[in-house]
Amino acid sequence: MQIDKQLLADIRATVARVIREDIGDGDLTAELIPASATIDATIITRDRMTMAGRPWVDEVYRQIDPRVVLDWQLDDGETAEADTTICSLHGPARPILSGERAALNLLQTLSATATVTAAYVQAVAGTDCRILDTRKTLPGLRLAQKYAVRCGGACNHRVGLFDAILIKENHITSAGGIAVAIAAARKLHANMPVEVEVESIAELREALSANAERLLLDNFSLDLLQEAVAINRAEGDPPAELEASGGLTIEEITAVAKTGVDYISVGALTKNIRAIDLSMRCQR
Repeated sequence: MQIDKQLLADIRATVARVIREDIGDGDLTAELIPASATIDATIITRDRMTMAGRPWVDEVYRQIDPRVVLDWQLDDGETAEADTTICSLHGPARPILSGERAALNLLQTLSATATVTAAYVQAVAGTDCRILDTRKTLPGLRLAQKYAVRCGGACNHRVGLFDAILIKENHITSAGGIAVAIAAARKLHANMPVEVEVESIAELREALSANAERLLLDNFSLDLLQEAVAINRAEGDPPAELEASGGLTIEEITAVAKTGVDYISVGALTKNIRAIDLSMRCQR
């Protein structure tokens, strides 16, 4: 997976914060181990998983002690069955043990996002629909979870409020209507695509008339989604991209994808996750 300069800086800052909150002024228990002691360790998954987080684990040990050598058996985006060794470590015992919880916390959380994402992506396989994430991420892990979503095979929606326009219900109410809000967006950000959340067929038609590039279909039933797709194809000039949303479960999204929408955005990829069960085992 690609690591650009922004993500690399975020990895370094995130890891530094995680290490600081766990180790603080020093690992009191690791001090019980002779400074010269070396160990071998393995990281094992107890769950079937799609991995994400390798660069964060590498960074944990780079910051704590670069003498620790990591040998990965799995790369980000790859799947491992339960009870698989995914990484081996060798080096000074103290830093390996001091970094254990920071490394596993990051790896288990990001792999959870990638694993859930991969299941949603599989559920829409064979359609032209793509799965998107949302801004419903764990505080402080926005870019990390966005990366994990890509590892799971889905696409990123906007990163934050600064890089895309999404006019939602409260914006529409505050601005004075869909057309007014879209006109303001065109005036302030002429070259930026505009997405509008709509909650009815009437609002869909209003947004299409104002030439919104993407429509977020919020809590539409399957019948309404099919109607929205048909209206968009007939009346859109050009047709807008359609994104279904609204707490959709994995059991529902196959049928939603088959309606012909372009995207399904799923907050559960990043907010309703259960950490992958990982453990580290050491040998002298």
